[in-house]
Amino acid sequence: MKNTFIVALALFCFSAKAQDASNADVKFPAVDPSPADVVYYPLNAAKVKADDATLPVVKVIYSRPQKKGREIFGVLEQYGKVWRFGANESTEIRFFKKVTIGGKKIKAGTYSLFAIPNKDNWTIIVNKQTDKWGAFSYDETKDVVRVNVLAKTLSKPVEYFSVTFNAKDSGANLIAAWDKTQIELPIGF
Repeated sequence: MKNTFIVALALFCFSAKAQDASNADVKFPAVDPSPADVVYYPLNAAKVKADDATLPVVKVIYSRPQKKGREIFGVLEQYGKVWRFGANESTEIRFFKKVTIGGKKIKAGTYSLFAIPNKDNWTIIVNKQTDKWGAFSYDETKDVVRVNVLAKTLSKPVEYFSVTFNAKDSGANLIAAWDKTQIELPIGF
């Protein structure tokens, strides 16, 4: 019995050592300072139980840059210039069914989301171009819709760029905030 235990322990140690050696050549990237995040509407759509019939209507995949003591809008993200609506890759918005934004009907599908921030209002852009880094190769000819929304000044800053949804009678508002600025984009469905 004692010999069996010693043999089992030796095999376990050898197996663990072999796994360590096989992973020695793998170099994983460092954690991104602007982590990716996902938000759905309805907010619980990704977490439903088997007996819940809730289906997603909208999904947003975006990266969350941090304020880190910087002045954001008007300085880091200049007024009047196209912004990727987050960090890293351009933000993606997926509609699981037809929606209406700014009076325009938009087919179900995946699009990118950009913004042109200004002090008192922003232009929110839904664009056909996806899988691009930032707004460096933004192509205005692929815009699906542009909508002007009010920019609200917050009393307390939001450290991480954040996106969520708020239910409305005829759809939902996509709400985004960072630093001391918040916007709401009405989406009808």
